[in-house]
Amino acid sequence: MAASQAQLEKMQLRQNYRNVWHTNLMSTITADTPYCCFSLFCGPCVSYLLRKRALYNDMSRYTCCAGYMPCSGKCGESKCPELCLCTEVFLCFGNSVASTRFLLQDEFDIQTTQCDNCIIGFMFCLQQLACICSIVACLVGNDELSDASQALNCLADVVYCSVCACMQTQHKVEMDKRDGKFGPRPMSVPPAQQMSRFDQPYPPNVGYGHAGYPPGPPPPAPQAQGYPPAAYPPQGYPASGYQR
Repeated sequence: MAASQAQLEKMQLRQNYRNVWHTNLMSTITADTPYCCFSLFCGPCVSYLLRKRALYNDMSRYTCCAGYMPCSGKCGESKCPELCLCTEVFLCFGNSVASTRFLLQDEFDIQTTQCDNCIIGFMFCLQQLACICSIVACLVGNDELSDASQALNCLADVVYCSVCACMQTQHKVEMDKRDGKFGPRPMSVPPAQQMSRFDQPYPPNVGYGHAGYPPGPPPPAPQAQGYPPAAYPPQGYPASGYQR
């Protein structure tokens, strides 16, 4: 119960993160069409590659479902992380995609937008509806209802595969941004109040002589701290440009 409550609080916290995805789910097809097609037809392979890349290719950091499931840390990941990741992406494909998503969101403060929530929620609701219709069709034994349930199941599968492909393309584009593949990222502009404090000189010492306004240059501006911590990203990766 405590673990479930903690996960619920974490999901609510993601609504208030400061950063947004580089591309939303609706734009992923145009953002990287070849990769989206690759994700559609070979989802588990893409999920494996993206999780490994999200860990900066350091499989010693790997935990089943990125630590978001009760089984995490209990599957012998430390002994054979590659095999465990293969098992995860093939047997628990949906969880593997969601875990990579949560991993990126929590690392870089990427919020869950309402548009993405609506698309993912529609996918889940359609799957549940298709399951209910299949159960009802089996109990009633009506041929027309059975045909309708099969059509609904087919539609739910198409939507599921499409949304997962878009999500994985979204993750790939985000890591392209993280790794500096879109060119150098400009530093974020501080608020106007901060610029006025650091950019404008102190007023001349005319008639103010108290200790609150000493003459001389202003103190240096505080340095922005990068994220992730110094240990990550490893050497060779550019510094993160995400706001914290």
